[in-house]
Amino acid sequence: MIIDTHIHIYDPTRPQGVPFPEPDDEIYRRVMPEDYRALVASEGVDGAIIVEASTWVADNQWVLDVIESDPFIKGLVGNLDPRADDFGDHLNRLAANPLFLGIRPRTHPWEREDVGKMAGAFEKLVERDLELDTGISEAVVELARRLPALRMVINHCGNIPADGKPIAPAQMELMAKAAEQPNIFCKVSGLMDLRCQVRPAPTDLDFYIYLLDALWNLFGEDRVIYGSDWPVLERSGRTPADAQRLVYHYFSQKGDAVLEKYFWKNAKLAYQWPDR
Repeated sequence: MIIDTHIHIYDPTRPQGVPFPEPDDEIYRRVMPEDYRALVASEGVDGAIIVEASTWVADNQWVLDVIESDPFIKGLVGNLDPRADDFGDHLNRLAANPLFLGIRPRTHPWEREDVGKMAGAFEKLVERDLELDTGISEAVVELARRLPALRMVINHCGNIPADGKPIAPAQMELMAKAAEQPNIFCKVSGLMDLRCQVRPAPTDLDFYIYLLDALWNLFGEDRVIYGSDWPVLERSGRTPADAQRLVYHYFSQKGDAVLEKYFWKNAKLAYQWPDR
């Protein structure tokens, strides 16, 4: 089984348009679940999770409405601001839908001192058995320490660039701190797009091996998760099939059990999507 835990959908043809992407962006077009399915039809993908790219609260419900009758989509990681006064109200309303799996706040990063002020908001995620998609910072590590029952997923390899250069010691130190927290997973995703400094992105595994090895050594077989980052991935000149084959080549060398964990079992633990 393969579950892609990081795709986006949006529709600029709606009367209100979209806040993301910008009209001059090469990925500015109507992007829906059926478009993704067509691209991965021959790749053995069994489902996907949508990560909300819009900053408009109402768009969380728009996605839930789109996927309501589409069992291929396992759920939505929404976008709410945990610092907003109405955060709890929006969370309660959206979390009533079992397809609402968690949030990825677009207001991140936070300062470490913000964690105490926001702890109450994140405790609501724990109460609702929801997860948190996030970037990487000292604040994220502190949050994981304070709320060990909060499942957290660091997106896109912690934004470590794929440029063939040694990983900056400060970045490695921060990722090591995150890996020490058993409730933090790492989404080994986005290797070819924002992280890659070459266009079009190389398809040779050797170009990325140092980064993949570093994440594997930190998080191990039980806390790495697959995501393509489509359609942002297209900015790199590559397709979901290219991204999937790259990481398949790497993780298949570690055995079938690891391959299953990376492509869906670890994601099931992190996101707890409902059977559809």
